[in-house]
Amino acid sequence: MKLAARLDRIEPFYVMELAKAAARVAAGPLCDPAEGGRRMIRLNVGEPDFGAAPAVREAVARVAQGPTPYTDALGLPALREAISRWYGQRFGLAVAPERIAITAGASAGLQLACLALFERGDEVLMPDPCYPCNRHFVTAADATPRLLPTGAAERFQLGAQQVRDAWTPATRGVLLASPSNPTGTSIAPEVLADIAGFVRERGGVTVVDEIYLPLSYEEHFGHSALSPGEDIISVNSFSKYFGMTGWRLGWLVLPPALVPAIERLAQNLYICPSTLSQMAALAAFEPESIAEFERRRAVLKQRRDYIVPALNGLGLNVPVPPDGAFYAWMDISRHHADSWTFAHELLQSAQVALTPGRDFGLTDPQRWMRLSFASSMEDLQEAVARLRGVLA
Repeated sequence: MKLAARLDRIEPFYVMELAKAAARVAAGPLCDPAEGGRRMIRLNVGEPDFGAAPAVREAVARVAQGPTPYTDALGLPALREAISRWYGQRFGLAVAPERIAITAGASAGLQLACLALFERGDEVLMPDPCYPCNRHFVTAADATPRLLPTGAAERFQLGAQQVRDAWTPATRGVLLASPSNPTGTSIAPEVLADIAGFVRERGGVTVVDEIYLPLSYEEHFGHSALSPGEDIISVNSFSKYFGMTGWRLGWLVLPPALVPAIERLAQNLYICPSTLSQMAALAAFEPESIAEFERRRAVLKQRRDYIVPALNGLGLNVPVPPDGAFYAWMDISRHHADSWTFAHELLQSAQVALTPGRDFGLTDPQRWMRLSFASSMEDLQEAVARLRGVLA
C-alpha cells in the first residue's frame, strides 16, 4: 500500500512510544509483587492526576439521561458564552463568544488552524524545544515547521529579534506555546507583544498554544496572548487546568474574519465536538469548580517547589524553573550521554518512567529529559528516592 509522502516527515510520538515501553515493564516481573517487584511510577505523561471536577462528573451523569444531538460545528452557544465570561473574570479580557470555536480537544483546534492558514511552500517559525505534535500539525498541512534553537538564557522561548532575523519571504507566521511543553516556561507579555507586532507588520499570523495558561504560578507570566490584539489565534484545552483529558474538548479564540473558514473546516472534518463533553463542561465554570481548580493549581505549585530542587540535588539540572504547566526540563548529561537510552535504563533499574528529549527538538535532544509533576507528591518523593539509589 502506497502511503502519502507527508508521513515521511512525521515521526512517531515518542512520548507514547516510551509509555508503551513503560507498560511492558509494568506488566513484567520487575513490577510484579509476587516476584518482589514494585509498581511503575509514571512521570512521563502530561495528565493531571485529579480528574474532572465533581460538578462536571455529576453533570455528565445527568445530561447522559437526555438527548445528546449534534451541536453547531462551532460548539454549544452556552459553552462559548461561558468561556467568554471566564476570559473577563480571569484575564480581564473582552472576548466575544462569536470569536470562540469549541473543538474536539486542542489537537483538533491546532489542526483546524493549520489547515486554514498554512499550505505548501509556507514555513512556520517555532521554538526548539517544542511540543512535537504542534510541528507535526504544520507538516500535515503540507507547510514546513522551522525550529529556531533556544536555550536557558532565553527561557527556551523565542525572542522578537530572533523572529525578525529568521523571517524570510516564505515565512507565514509563528506558532508559540506559553507556558511551554516541555519546559514549563512562558513568554513575557512584552516580548510576546513585540513578536506579534512584527508578525502583523509582515502580514503573517501569530498562533499561541495557551493550554497551560491557567496553570501559571507567577503573576508576571499569567497573561493571555490575546491582549496585544484580535488578530492573534489562541489554542486552548479543557484537559489540563480543567482536568478533562479523556473528554477531548478544547477551543480556539479567533480573529472574526477567520471564524467562517474554521466553521467550514470543522463541519466537514468533525461535524461537531462531543455533545456530552460540551454539556458537562458547562459545570466547569461554576464557582465551586473554579475554586477546586485553583486549589489544584496551588497543589501543583507545591509539587514544583519540591521537585525542581530535588532534581538539581540529583545532578539532573533544571536550568530554568517552570513558571507554569507541570513539567521540569532537565539536563541529564552529568549522568548519561543519551536520554533515550537513559529513559529505558531507568524503566529497568528504578521503575520510573520519564520522557526523553527525542520528541521535543533537534538541538541536543539526547541531553534533555522531561519530568511531569502531574502525579502525586507521594509518587514524586518515591521517584526521587529511587533515582537517588541508582544515580548515586
